[in-house]
Order: sequence, then C-alpha cells, then structure tokens
Amino acid sequence: MAVEAEGNYVLLQQRSGSYLLRESISTMAEKLKPYGFVRIHRSVLINSAYVQEIEPCLTGEYALRIRGGKQYTVTRTYKKGLRSLAEFWIGTDSFLAE
Repeated sequence: MAVEAEGNYVLLQQRSGSYLLRESISTMAEKLKPYGFVRIHRSVLINSAYVQEIEPCLTGEYALRIRGGKQYTVTRTYKKGLRSLAEFWIGTDSFLAE
C-alpha cells in the first residue's frame, strides 16, 4: 500500500504487515513503478490502487487518503505523480493542468 523512507531503509507497508528493507526510496520508486506505485513526497510512495480521496490544500499541496484511513501530504514537487492517478481513475490528466 505504501513505502516510507526511514533513514537508509524503507518501510514497506502492506495489509499483512510491515517490512523494513535496506534500500533507497528512489530505487524502490523505480522498482515499484510498473506495479502502480507513485511518489507523492520525497519520502513516500503509495500504490495508486489504494487511493480513496485527493483534496487540494490552500498551500498548493494535496491531502491524499488511502484505504484504511491513513492520510499523506502530496507536496508541490511531487504533484505530477497525481497525473498518473488521474489517468488511472478517469483516463485523463486535465484536472491537474498547469
């Protein structure tokens, strides 16, 4: 469901439990991209299949909630990752046009 950076490790969070792996978040992003994972923060990847809601914030960032209720902040730097979510959900990225 999500991957979070923890120093020199990443925490892979799944429904069945969490696993700590000695890997960089960038390497995990490349490895998991074909499986629907999107980078939403410098230290967070999420699986697009688990996203339930995306809300814009006044700061230009987004609040993203996944199944299970956990909420993440999508920083402005990584909001381009939301375009792939838009394509997954509605087949277009026009709602995030700059």
